[in-house]
Amino acid sequence: MAPPVIDAHHHFWDPATGDYPWMTGPFAPIARVFGPEDLRPSLASQGVSGTVLVQTWNNLGETWDYLRIAEATDFVAGVVGWVDLTDRQVDRTLAELQASPQGKWLVGVRHLFKTSPIRTGCCATDVRRGLAALEQAGLVYDLVVKPPQLRAALKTVADFPGLRFVLDHIAKPDVKGHGFEPWAKLARGFSAHRQHVWCKLSGMITEADWRSWTPGDLQPYVAETLDIFGVDRCMFGRTGRFVWSPAAMAR
Repeated sequence: MAPPVIDAHHHFWDPATGDYPWMTGPFAPIARVFGPEDLRPSLASQGVSGTVLVQTWNNLGETWDYLRIAEATDFVAGVVGWVDLTDRQVDRTLAELQASPQGKWLVGVRHLFKTSPIRTGCCATDVRRGLAALEQAGLVYDLVVKPPQLRAALKTVADFPGLRFVLDHIAKPDVKGHGFEPWAKLARGFSAHRQHVWCKLSGMITEADWRSWTPGDLQPYVAETLDIFGVDRCMFGRTGRFVWSPAAMAR
């Protein structure tokens, strides 16, 4: 029997109830409700059996909502939610989430890039306490960074060898601007941390030319990522083509 195929990164959202100020300009076509039934046809057509539902804004209410969605949706295999890592009661919040009837679906936590606590070479004391709470809870931390934050991300994973990390979207290199070397030079540092860091092959098309990108534009980044992390430490995300394809952006 073939092993299950898991889409490691997708979102559901309702612009009327969330905080999505970026859904303007070229992103305006996706400023509508996306839910399980929007994604289901893509999963079936591409042979995907399960997914990981990932937070879209820094809001604990969304995390609770996502856990309920996971409980009610046959293909959602896990949730990467949000908690406030700087909260002195973060360990209690994590315990409440995990002890809830839907708590088994919580697999990790992340913050969005613009408000990520991983911004400097050494995390603040309160953030470090939050990361330690994640480690104690057995959860994963998703790193949402761009190349300028890679040094800080590398410092963080080195400081927490017992915490599992996932690098989202291969750190969003500037594919359109031919930013391979600046990204690769820093990203290669993760090769020293393979034992507790994984990487998502996802989110690259939004950094390429949406209208004219080709697989060849992405190939060097994919090859480098596989070399850095190894094939057993890489995942793919966003089977749902309606989220990021040129056709969807044109609608």
